[in-house]
Amino acid sequence: MHLYRETHIRTLWQIDHGAKSQRSTRDLTPPAALLIVSSYSSQLGCELDRERAQVPEDPQKSGSGGGTQTTEFPKVYEPGLIEPGWAETWVEQELFRADPKTSGDVFSIVIPPPNVTGYIHIGHMLEHTQIDALTRWHRMRGKRTLWLPGMDHAGISTQVVVERELAKQSLTRQALGREEFERRVWEWKAYSGGTIKKQMIRLGDSCDWSREKFTLDPPLYRAVLEAFLRLYREGLIYRGRYIVNWCPRCQTALSDLETVHEERNGHLWHIRYPVVGSSESIVVATTRPETMLGDTAVAVNPEDERYKELIGKKLLLPLMNREIPVIADAAVDREFGTGAVKVTPAHDPNDFEMGRRHKLPEIDVMTDEGRMNANAGAYAGLDRFEARKRVVADLESQGLLVKAENHSHAVGVCARCKTVIEPRVSMQWFCKMRTLADAAIEAVEAGHVRIVPETPHRKVFTDWLTNIRDWCISRQLWWGHRIPIWHCPCGGITPARDSRVAIVDGRAVPASPPEKCAKCGGGKLEQDHDVLDTWFSSGLWPLSTLGWPDERPDLRAFYPTTLLISGYDILFFWDARMIMLCLHLAPGKTTAERIPFRTLYLHSLVLDAQGQKMSKMRGNVIDPLEWMDRYGTDALRFTLAIKAAPGTDIALSEEAVLGYKAFANKIWNAARFVFVNLEKFQAATGTSIEQLASPQVRAAAPYPANGAVSLADRWIFSRLAEAIATIDDALENFRFHEAAHILYHFFWGDFCDWYIEWVKPAMGDANLETAVAAWRNLFAVFEAALRLLHPLMPFLTEELWHRLPQRAPEEDKNARSIALQPFPRPTPQWSDLDAEEEVKLLQEVIGATRNIRAELKLDPKRRVAADFAPASGAVRAVIEDNRALVLRLATLSDLRLSQAKLEPSSGPVRSTAQFDLRISHGDGAEMGAEVARLRKEKERLARDLESKQNRLADETFRSRAPAEIVRQLEATFAERQLEFDKLTERLAQLEKSSHGASS
Repeated sequence: MHLYRETHIRTLWQIDHGAKSQRSTRDLTPPAALLIVSSYSSQLGCELDRERAQVPEDPQKSGSGGGTQTTEFPKVYEPGLIEPGWAETWVEQELFRADPKTSGDVFSIVIPPPNVTGYIHIGHMLEHTQIDALTRWHRMRGKRTLWLPGMDHAGISTQVVVERELAKQSLTRQALGREEFERRVWEWKAYSGGTIKKQMIRLGDSCDWSREKFTLDPPLYRAVLEAFLRLYREGLIYRGRYIVNWCPRCQTALSDLETVHEERNGHLWHIRYPVVGSSESIVVATTRPETMLGDTAVAVNPEDERYKELIGKKLLLPLMNREIPVIADAAVDREFGTGAVKVTPAHDPNDFEMGRRHKLPEIDVMTDEGRMNANAGAYAGLDRFEARKRVVADLESQGLLVKAENHSHAVGVCARCKTVIEPRVSMQWFCKMRTLADAAIEAVEAGHVRIVPETPHRKVFTDWLTNIRDWCISRQLWWGHRIPIWHCPCGGITPARDSRVAIVDGRAVPASPPEKCAKCGGGKLEQDHDVLDTWFSSGLWPLSTLGWPDERPDLRAFYPTTLLISGYDILFFWDARMIMLCLHLAPGKTTAERIPFRTLYLHSLVLDAQGQKMSKMRGNVIDPLEWMDRYGTDALRFTLAIKAAPGTDIALSEEAVLGYKAFANKIWNAARFVFVNLEKFQAATGTSIEQLASPQVRAAAPYPANGAVSLADRWIFSRLAEAIATIDDALENFRFHEAAHILYHFFWGDFCDWYIEWVKPAMGDANLETAVAAWRNLFAVFEAALRLLHPLMPFLTEELWHRLPQRAPEEDKNARSIALQPFPRPTPQWSDLDAEEEVKLLQEVIGATRNIRAELKLDPKRRVAADFAPASGAVRAVIEDNRALVLRLATLSDLRLSQAKLEPSSGPVRSTAQFDLRISHGDGAEMGAEVARLRKEKERLARDLESKQNRLADETFRSRAPAEIVRQLEATFAERQLEFDKLTERLAQLEKSSHGASS
């Protein structure tokens, strides 16, 4: 039965024995997610499902007298019932609100701001998992912790989305006008912009939502104005006519980083340019013949003997009948093609630089929309690609097309709309980068900013900055931070007087426009139409979100931030620009005070199960929200963490997530087993849970029984101490995969498969001292393990932690959540190498026994005897002291100790440096039944092998099946063959022994 209570006011634990000051914090939490799945226990694991109890439906009906109580613990694990409630509660109670006024060490991090247009994708999920895990870990370690959330206005992306919506209504932004279009975008943002925030909350992001920021918020708008005006007044921002990447669809300039190069098949056209007044000609080759309409020269290398006599002469530009010069430039590679190149300064970046050197005219032959303009003569009005066809046809008809070759080359496309980019000359705003880049390189090389993984990213970072070009910061958009420059008809340009902002119709605008032109003193001024590149405002993110340029408490307390986690694919887009801009603009006398973050961790990419990049075209895009609904957020978070080895991309499969959902199930089953058996113990003894598991009781563990702490307890606390130390070190060094592996093996292996199984008898021991000590130690380890796991699996651990008695929140506000509890700290006395060695021996003995049983295919419930020959007296002593444990966990009826060597003729033997172990064949009747069973199993395996062999011999199957399927079938066949060979050998031994016994 599933129970789901709508009220948040529910007391889970009945308080007795006068412990009025302690109660559950369950009344402050969302409804319990009533969970559990079918057991994943195996013969090697906890047999948790074997324990069942009738649980009354309502925990409130249990009486407090006598110390008994009843707790709801559902049998079905449904994370979808737990996770949304906790996510909402964390936000509603503002559990993660940071206080800049408190003292102590700080951990601060800003969110890589997702686009306001966006939805959570699997890359976000990885990034947020890592940020949240570290934020929770540092918070639990007692640091003043701030994870500052927010969103980016995403200039181009948002404008494209809204224009697409307008197109459905047969509207354009031009028809609406700038003011009305901006109003429509703000309306869209109000309606749709909250989607990604809701999704981040659903992920469990432990952000301080009271500090949520948006790049167009008035304070951040002011920061952008301040940064622009400072850089402008310092001469680092300038306006000029330069070659840019132009997107005809978005109708804006793009940076090199926003241009994606795709390898495409095209043509290389060879065109004859006649020499004026001569029968000679020069042949040039181009992939974009439509741009030849804007040619202003043909260039050759000055050392090229073929063309020396032609340098300085005039050519007749085909189709345009315009004379252009032959120029000499050392940049021309005389070994490439014909050794002569057409020069189109307005449509090629290399030609642009060459044109500036030779003072050539710059003839732009295209419109903003990518159509040919009046400079293209007869081709005016044509789309650029249609013009290409017409140009080629006309060249061919005039005998000027020498040849056309198939040619594969890299074509630049807009990263957002995938339109082919057109390099063209345009008047734009630029930021000089050399000074800023040198400071960023120095900060990294001096260790002020640490890049992790250092290889290869640090060298890639410094190499890029070494070769950086000036940054085109203007965009021909209407959505964004409008450039705070005003133009006068006289040609003068005047900046805003200061960075103050005013609120007009709910939106920020510059409050201090210039009153007169700085050049002529005129008052007829118009603000620049362009907006700033989105990455300009994003580059200020660590500063602007903390209150800069004002001296705010947040800026003093949390800047520089401790860490930035980012994908390596935006190292240049965002990370490098933050370092450059913040270093230049932040307050502080030293580099260490001005850097935006002390460490930059670059996470990997998430690929599909076959290791391919995800794309809509391939149909392999993973929707994390769907997987969260299907398997639980914790399971997906844990999967991403355990696969996140630094420097390696993640191949993510649904099977992996399902496997770690099983891990969550295992934890739930373990908890359910404990509480179901607790009810039995309470009913028998009248002991309250507060006596066994209150915070004060847990803090004093481990507890002795009969004068000594048991071997099991010594061992589990030692294992816990090692797990804590290893996880601390792993998280400190961004080894998320290692932390997850340690947690997995500790919780599933050490705690569930070994410790709970070991202490089962003690939990119900007739000696109350023994039983109470067992329960107390169990609860102490369980609660510490929940805190250990919490950073990676916050929802499940929060739910289970609240099922334990905690302090009243009015007495301790940190009792509201496990997230506010201290991360486990081992005490020195927990480490116990002797206990670990002894238990390791016991595990090897029990494991060896189980392996032999599995090989013999014995009934898992059937108890058999085994022979044991220890290699030393110490080994013998450990086994004798723990004989009952070995018999129980190995399902043995007897363990006969022997000094003699164990002969394999009597049964299979397992040998190690410390012991030999054997399970004998048994008597004749037993062997007869075993022989019959093994013969039947041999026949089944033979049929299976024949089937697989026939399939592998089928050439049609091999040619059509995916290689991975064939490989898997071959591996399975090899495994089955090995199993068949072992079984055949075992059967032959038994048949020989059986024959000898019968004769």
